[in-house]
Amino acid sequence: MPTFDVVSEVDMQEVRNAVDQANREASTRFDFKGTDSTIELGTGELVLHSATEDRLRALHQVLEEKLVRRQVSLKALENGKVEEAAKGTARQHVKIKAGISADKAKELNKAIKDLNLKGISSQAQGDQLRVSGKKRDDLQAVIKALKEADFGIPLQFTNFRD
Repeated sequence: MPTFDVVSEVDMQEVRNAVDQANREASTRFDFKGTDSTIELGTGELVLHSATEDRLRALHQVLEEKLVRRQVSLKALENGKVEEAAKGTARQHVKIKAGISADKAKELNKAIKDLNLKGISSQAQGDQLRVSGKKRDDLQAVIKALKEADFGIPLQFTNFRD
């Protein structure tokens, strides 16, 4: 019986490379001179620092450009609110979402059931979703439908087996 897995993963090496590139650009760009703008990569989150909110937004935009260029989906980012930091500077925490939560798994299951394809079943397994069916064409239709829908998280389809 053919199966595949629906996962939501983020390549942390690509995120690290994008953060390094964004930091390098912020240190050399004229409009960032004297603002001490930096991006720090923590465990599962990014912390952006800058002198003003305006420079912080510009730094965020530079980071997004670098992430897109490295094929990291912006849906994986959850922006926190801009906070006041020490000495009148601004700071923002950006969470990196990976894995399919139980709520998202239910939402995905419902979307698959709503397709009314005969012989297709899906179940949550940890932070991924396993979809199985009788026909390969039906599974490909499920993949197509899930790609077209927006669930607010990046989806990848792995482990396709006949």
